[in-house]
Amino acid sequence: MSKDLSNIPSKILVEGVSGKYVHSNSFTVGYVSIEKGAIMPLHSHFHEQTSQVISGELEMTIDGKTEVLNPGSITIIPPNAMHSAKALTDCTVIDTFCPVREDYK
Repeated sequence: MSKDLSNIPSKILVEGVSGKYVHSNSFTVGYVSIEKGAIMPLHSHFHEQTSQVISGELEMTIDGKTEVLNPGSITIIPPNAMHSAKALTDCTVIDTFCPVREDYK
């Protein structure tokens, strides 16, 4: 079953960060827009997560290690790892979570 992103309402996560989320029985995929300078504060969750940068430059810190992700970069965030992000430019990111992010439904 396909989904049209234009028909999915955006969920604002924090100021400057919004996403459109699709849920299967096992995982959640998010198409995330991040405005330059926006910060996703330090947090953790029990979900395993991947973040793939589609456009822009995103500085991510995972368990105290910081790196800059560029288009084509993908990172894995283990369950319960403390992590944060800052957009160095406007960014588009694909986030995948397993299991499903019930709080994003």
